[in-house]
Amino acid sequence: MRRRPFGERALPYLLLAPAVLALLVMLGWPALQVVLISFRKLDLGELVRGEVVWTGFDNYAEVLGDPDFWSITLRTVLFTAGCVAGTVLAGLGIAVLMRHIGPKVRIVLQITLVLAWAVPILAATTVFQWIFDQQYGILNKTLVLLGFESFSGHSWFATGASTMVVIGLLIVWQAVPFIAFTLYAGLLSVPRDLYEAAGMDGASGVQTFRAVTWPSIAPLVTMSTFLSVLWDFKVFAQVWAIREGGPDGGSTTLPVLQYLKGIASSHFGVAAAVAVVMTLVLVVFTAQYLRMLLRSGREEL
Repeated sequence: MRRRPFGERALPYLLLAPAVLALLVMLGWPALQVVLISFRKLDLGELVRGEVVWTGFDNYAEVLGDPDFWSITLRTVLFTAGCVAGTVLAGLGIAVLMRHIGPKVRIVLQITLVLAWAVPILAATTVFQWIFDQQYGILNKTLVLLGFESFSGHSWFATGASTMVVIGLLIVWQAVPFIAFTLYAGLLSVPRDLYEAAGMDGASGVQTFRAVTWPSIAPLVTMSTFLSVLWDFKVFAQVWAIREGGPDGGSTTLPVLQYLKGIASSHFGVAAAVAVVMTLVLVVFTAQYLRMLLRSGREEL
């Protein structure tokens, strides 16, 4: 077998080199800087004087030795899991609904989803604050009209748990349109002949979904779940805008903790350590998805 010339073998790598170099500059270098800063004492004084003070693992010891850090980490993980589950299930349900309803109703639903998706984050956060307002919120007023008198003047932000539920509903409401459209596109790729064959075999709706629909959209569901984990784990704006991590820190998540340590308190080394730990937590919780990608790649080969 004749060996190809060196120039022909090197051409693909040369074509990829500019993109790889751009990724290293735009993504790799900032990530490396965060890791390096996490091993330094970088408060406001050191930042102004330009001093480089290496502290080893002191920042990590301070972060990991704080009992509040572990409760915040657990809260963040549970919050992410709830948001991801709600988003994917609601998105899948809406996608299946769009597959079966008439064209006119489907267009109205799709326009509604696009409008909800287009609402800016802070505007949507403000709307949800009005909805759940203690005195003037439409939710409390509606519940009272339905006969639930105990919700008169009920505060949905009195505890950290209820505050996180409200924030979770906001996150799900904003994320569902993307997931729904993504899964709907996958459903459109399923041939109608398969549904007709399942109907001729006497399969029920649930059996048809398990045998025909799910195998076709399972990769998209996995991808959507993975993306939702990445997005929801690092949510900051909605959590901060609702109650700034309150009441009494009850809705503080890791991104909010990073802000409090860094921008608010000017302990940038500690904030960088929190960022590195967040990245490691994400790696742990997405390792299964990465293994699935590698396994599917080997099967294709």
